[in-house]
Amino acid sequence: MPHSTDIWAVIVAAGSGSRLASAGLGPKQYLRWRGAPLFWHSARTLARVARVRGLVFVFPPADVPAMREEVAELARTEGLGLPWRVTGGGARRQDSVRLGLAALPSECGFVLVHDAARPFASAALVQRLVDALDRGGRAVIPAVAVKDTVKRVAGGFVGETLPRAELAAVQTPQAFARGVLETAHAEALTRGLEATDDASLVEAGCPVVVIEGEESNVKVTTAEDLALLRDERRTIPCSGWGYDVHRYGGERPLVLGGVPLPGGPGVVAHSDGDVLLHALADAVLGTFGGGDIGQHFPDTDPRWAGADSAVLFLEVLAKARAAGVEVVQADLTVVAQVPKISPHREAIAANVANLLGLPRARVNVKATTEEGLGFTGEKRGIKAVALVSALRSL
Repeated sequence: MPHSTDIWAVIVAAGSGSRLASAGLGPKQYLRWRGAPLFWHSARTLARVARVRGLVFVFPPADVPAMREEVAELARTEGLGLPWRVTGGGARRQDSVRLGLAALPSECGFVLVHDAARPFASAALVQRLVDALDRGGRAVIPAVAVKDTVKRVAGGFVGETLPRAELAAVQTPQAFARGVLETAHAEALTRGLEATDDASLVEAGCPVVVIEGEESNVKVTTAEDLALLRDERRTIPCSGWGYDVHRYGGERPLVLGGVPLPGGPGVVAHSDGDVLLHALADAVLGTFGGGDIGQHFPDTDPRWAGADSAVLFLEVLAKARAAGVEVVQADLTVVAQVPKISPHREAIAANVANLLGLPRARVNVKATTEEGLGFTGEKRGIKAVALVSALRSL
């Protein structure tokens, strides 16, 4: 069975947006928000999750040539860091998903399906879906509890009051074993079945796991929803500084900024010992008074033994975003006598930029030695310093 690292995401952006179009606003997936089309915000989020290996964009067939050029330019400008494909959709959403699945590479064993009209989904939510796949889920969906009383209405009269405690509002992304979803779509096509989400197609033959969704993961559907895209809060500049150090001589392979450094000294650490991401996490926490990484992921907790620091960092980044922080620049310095950092500098900078969702040009990585002096100079360990510039909405 394919491991859930073989994950691609299908971003469904093929709708006509009839409700917005009737207001003269055009297809919602192309609306501009914070300098980019709406569909691209979902691409940024998905690309920040290390386990997502590629993206398929599904657009209206007539738009495919132009959108292929636009995606290429956006990916080049921002350094997306993932392979991507563009394909045309169909008349219905489920047709577009089916065509998107057909564009996946053969090695892809698991797929995330996401609506481009939900630009607020977080990387932390995507990571929770991936974690559920790792635990054996074959179909996983996020949902939030229904707060209002819901009634079934017919002919202008209440027919039934539904038990609110048993109801949930379902969101995307939704995660599936690829074969499960492809089989469900093929059967729906053969039998003429229709559904408003992919889980509805698979639930008859496969248990669907429900995880906690996000109240903020709303869908832009009507002209009134455009208020969600307006930033009316006051924005102030802020900064955060982080520092971390690890001793050499341990069993953890050396990793910097999420990039393995083969042949480097092993480090002593509770997690994977990525000194650069630990310093960066502390810097991000500093932008909103969030304490330090040790408070959130203490080395006394066995849950974090050997933990991937990229995953921990994405949790920190989610906390920052919840606090209204948008990181705009990162300046990082590695202090080490060994190994040589320069051969890996570009890969480290590109990976950190992807984690932050920033263009490559906004992440700077430097390396220095301490001229044979002290802890690092004597090749006993490695240090990292991070300075982050950010904007915070209040």
